[in-house]
Amino acid sequence: MPRGNEEPPSAEDHTSFVSEGGEPLSATCLLAAMTEFWLISAPGEKTCQQSWDKMMMATTHTTNLSTNNKFNIPDLKVGTLDVLVGLSDELTKLDTFVESVVKKVAQYMADVLEDSRDKIQENLLANGVDLVTYVTRFQWDMAKYPIKQSLKNISEIISKQVSQIDNDLKARASAYNNLKGNLQNLERKNAGSLLTRSLADIVKKEDFILDSEYLLTMLVVVPKINYVEWQKTYETLSEMVVPRSTNLLFEDHDSGLFSVTLFRKAIDDFKHKARENKFTVRDFQYNDEEMKADKEELTRLSTDKKKQFGPLVRWLKVNFSEAFIAWIHIKALRVFVESVLRYGLPVNFQAMLLQPHKKNVKKLREVLYDLYKHLDGSANIIDAAMDIPGLNLSQQEYYPYVYYKIDCNLLDFKF
Repeated sequence: MPRGNEEPPSAEDHTSFVSEGGEPLSATCLLAAMTEFWLISAPGEKTCQQSWDKMMMATTHTTNLSTNNKFNIPDLKVGTLDVLVGLSDELTKLDTFVESVVKKVAQYMADVLEDSRDKIQENLLANGVDLVTYVTRFQWDMAKYPIKQSLKNISEIISKQVSQIDNDLKARASAYNNLKGNLQNLERKNAGSLLTRSLADIVKKEDFILDSEYLLTMLVVVPKINYVEWQKTYETLSEMVVPRSTNLLFEDHDSGLFSVTLFRKAIDDFKHKARENKFTVRDFQYNDEEMKADKEELTRLSTDKKKQFGPLVRWLKVNFSEAFIAWIHIKALRVFVESVLRYGLPVNFQAMLLQPHKKNVKKLREVLYDLYKHLDGSANIIDAAMDIPGLNLSQQEYYPYVYYKIDCNLLDFKF
């Protein structure tokens, strides 16, 4: 049966996106300003176009409450009533799962981009376009989800596809996070206070007396305010300190790293006296091979991370697109199934996508309720928290028209 929503939308079928001053909004602004959509359907009047015109008249022509687009759903196979009822529950769960995968991929991309996460929006695309454009100009993907298949088969195709993305994401994220964590641990060793950081990239071989049976070079962290005190006292902190053997090797904001040479038998006494004078002896032994291995490991991990970064971001972009597209197809399936269950056969309804204008959300709800309350006299606006036997609200508000929310704000942080 014709529903008036199979043809691609014409220029008259959607309103343009403009700012309050009348200027066109950029894609970035759209993502920030227009993240929430209401996907609704209403039964066709004599024609589906009449249903569209009536909704447009109520919401935009006189009141400017929302920006609206037709939402194109093809002629899908209806199946039996029992199948539709069961599928309605399955699609609710699948919708939640697919949305969670979409958000996980988006959030992980932001994590991977790190300092470049301000570029996240330009990477979160669906079929090569920004999310707002994809949703408002939605066209069913006949190649991925053939409409000759049953509704259940289509939902299973989507479920398998997104489950695979979810499993692949876990594996790739685990491998990359391990690499990143190991690199961060090494980098952390080479940063921070002289009291804790690695000294391998600070000291040189010539700073030490090596291979001596009796003498040893020690490294001591001295607060800057105690430099003078150190110079006055280090030779007398214990016996057997080599006179004039101290050198300042490195300093940070708070402290300096000094070397000092003494006889091995005086080590314990020197450490004890140094601690009493607020000088910290670092437990460090110069080992050329170990230091070289640490530097090579740091270089290797850094190189591996750079090598994996590009392919990982490309995988995330591709699979974000796939998951998001699958999610919107789930929304389309839910609208189709729920519309048939509510409005009956033959199939005759108009699916519509509304973008509520800020500050007009409550008014828009009231207008839509007045427009469609005749469809279900008992369906006053019901809060999803209410427990009504026999009515599966599935954490969705219940209205006299079919309604599902699509929120394109997929990240847990703001720009």
